[in-house]
Amino acid sequence: MGAAAVLRDGNVLRWLGAYAASLIGDGIYFLALGWAAAQSAGPGEVGLVMAAGAVPRALLMLGGGVIADRFGPRLVVLSSDAVRCAVILALAVVVGLTSPGLWVLVSVALVFGLVDALFMPAVGALPPRIAAPGHLVRVQGLRSLAERVGHTAGPPAAGLAMGLGGPATAFAVAAALFAVSLVLLLTVRISPLPAPPPLAGTGRRAPEGRTGPRTRGSAGRELRSGLAYIRRHGLIGPLVLSGALSQLGTSAPLTLGLILLAGERGWGAGGVGWIVGSLGAGAAASALLLTLIPRFPRAGAWQNATLIVGSAGIGALALAPSLASAVALALVTGLVCGICGGLAVALIQTATDPAYLGRVSSVMAFTAVGLAPLAYPVFGLATQLWGITPVFLAGGALSMAGAVVGTAAPEVRRAELAFA
Repeated sequence: MGAAAVLRDGNVLRWLGAYAASLIGDGIYFLALGWAAAQSAGPGEVGLVMAAGAVPRALLMLGGGVIADRFGPRLVVLSSDAVRCAVILALAVVVGLTSPGLWVLVSVALVFGLVDALFMPAVGALPPRIAAPGHLVRVQGLRSLAERVGHTAGPPAAGLAMGLGGPATAFAVAAALFAVSLVLLLTVRISPLPAPPPLAGTGRRAPEGRTGPRTRGSAGRELRSGLAYIRRHGLIGPLVLSGALSQLGTSAPLTLGLILLAGERGWGAGGVGWIVGSLGAGAAASALLLTLIPRFPRAGAWQNATLIVGSAGIGALALAPSLASAVALALVTGLVCGICGGLAVALIQTATDPAYLGRVSSVMAFTAVGLAPLAYPVFGLATQLWGITPVFLAGGALSMAGAVVGTAAPEVRRAELAFA
């Protein structure tokens, strides 16, 4: 009954459709941007264009959470989608009429990165405001499924659009998808903020002055308040730290590491595709499982256990004797890691004081898109020094340290999720 209720909830489905359209638009935009840069510049300049959007996104992500909490995530999401639509549509016109200079592409990438820094924390703060607490884990499962569909559909759609009319057509399609996302989000109903949740492990409501910025201070003060809230919360703090350690340990192995591993083992680009596809298929299966399962008792303990198993699976990819075994291991690892991530996000969002949802979401997003890429050069250098296998195993061990953090926290071990 619970899963059916979520799937019949038009409000949730409109938000989900908007999120998926935005993700597909993102994928088309990034591929078209790189292609447009390659037509007028060399490899170094192409790298500059692609990095231009990542820098402001990483630097301003935490500030985006403050803005989402201050002005409300709905306004921030709508505004960012509108800006993205207008900017990319203008770029489509410019690319269609002339060959843009490198400065144009860099400027667009900078603006897009800035808008992404606002969009990501705000969209992450919406689920608790559009779904009942008992449906939140299922909504997170659907969100994970939408992410898999978006990431999978984006590149082929970009290739098709560029094949039909070049980068200008691809940018126009991306702008249209952002417009669809905007229209759908305009129809999503946002519930008012509920009362703050009980303090972890006490059953008592947190005092107004200690949990939420009921009176606004400076942006810097609100950011520090959000970080302090995460640090002192018995459930959210350990889960955020656990997630950061896991991201640092697994991000480089699952991107750069798979390329290096396939090259060393002679599996080729096709082998990388099979492994990545298998990881994605496992994650998609976990999203469906979290959506359809009637109940998930002892969610905190299961989150820790699946993080241990998933971390071991990622490290063991370098020990796989053949491509077939690596693909099978990737499927299981994707399934387990998907369950781990879905439970972690649902636990954090159900425990977070709504006044802090934007900032908590921004910290989670920052660890994924801002902090984790810092491990890439370290991973590459370590691979040169010690080889691919020990570095994969070290990454798995660092991720597993996140499970140690979670297991050591009583609030995480005892955490439960309400299901309806």
